[in-house]
Amino acid sequence: MSKNYYLPTRVVSGIDCIRENAGRFAALGKAALIVTGGRSAKITGALQDVEEALASQGIRYAVYDKVTANPTIPCAYDGAEAARAFGADFIVAIGGGSPMDAAKAMALLAAQTISPDKLFSGSYLPEALPIAAVPTTAGTGSEVTQYSILTNDAAETKTSIATELIFPAIAFLDARYTESLPFETTVNTTIDALSHAVEGMLSVRASTFSDLQAKRSLHAIASTFPALLIWKRGETQGLSRAQRETLLFASTLAGMVIAQTGTTAVHAMGYSLTYFKHVDHGRANGLLLGRYLAFAAEKNPERVASILSAGGFSNPDVFTDSLENLLGKRESIDPEEAEKYAKLAAKTKNIANGIIPTTTEDMRQIYLDALNGNK
Repeated sequence: MSKNYYLPTRVVSGIDCIRENAGRFAALGKAALIVTGGRSAKITGALQDVEEALASQGIRYAVYDKVTANPTIPCAYDGAEAARAFGADFIVAIGGGSPMDAAKAMALLAAQTISPDKLFSGSYLPEALPIAAVPTTAGTGSEVTQYSILTNDAAETKTSIATELIFPAIAFLDARYTESLPFETTVNTTIDALSHAVEGMLSVRASTFSDLQAKRSLHAIASTFPALLIWKRGETQGLSRAQRETLLFASTLAGMVIAQTGTTAVHAMGYSLTYFKHVDHGRANGLLLGRYLAFAAEKNPERVASILSAGGFSNPDVFTDSLENLLGKRESIDPEEAEKYAKLAAKTKNIANGIIPTTTEDMRQIYLDALNGNK
């Protein structure tokens, strides 16, 4: 199959990059809807920086701060209506994956009428509001992808809007905004980025370009594991700014990877752990990733060896142990849950996107092995 690489997002990085590049907002429009969660944008200082940058350019703005974790379809429609009512001609997304995913859906829905039953169809008019993305976590990479992941209660899972229309026009990467993150959030988002890099290399759409980025991301993420373990033991108060910058860089690289490749069975399986058991998305991926990589090694040992080598792991067991050291005690799952979740995962497009054939029975067993303690 042919390989393509497309990334229209301008990436601006560095401390105080928003203030130093305030003029870039002016190219997006004259009125902005800032989309955030309830707290993180304020605590990190990102909201203040954005507001001051917009004001310096004479840009009107309003703040929509109703986005919660794992944003819903109604939230996307509500925010889109807020954007239209204010007369916004671009969106500024500030936060982790949830605000960015919600903002991207809002940007699409504010520009055109799409009924809920057509929201995930992929068939849209060529219209969406421009987006500026400001990540305050290092994990999702949503600032450089064309995906908006929303909780879909009708399907009892999370479902993706995928369209080039919602690639952010610009992403501002300032690691200062991640410095207030607690240990658990830092680990969960780090492992989400790790999962993106690993799954990107296990995708049928992987290419030389995406593999180079995935390997660089894997190397960078693994380099922070010792510092994260020291933090977990209470020997330090957190990560240094340089380490935060490393993670933000690695997260964005991994986002660039999945913008080209998409994700595979790990994400499909993780969605049920989030939807039914309320496990954080990154943690859900981490709980499954080691066992899935061991499963993949049985089918394609050369590809998995390349993945492990990039991160400095000698074998799948060492990889799994490294994740478990960070994640701590695992959640449990019963056979009935494993069966249900595997059937739901099998319905997603992620499964066909993987180079490793994965059946419903395979996934059922991975759930049981990963969550009930069997390597």
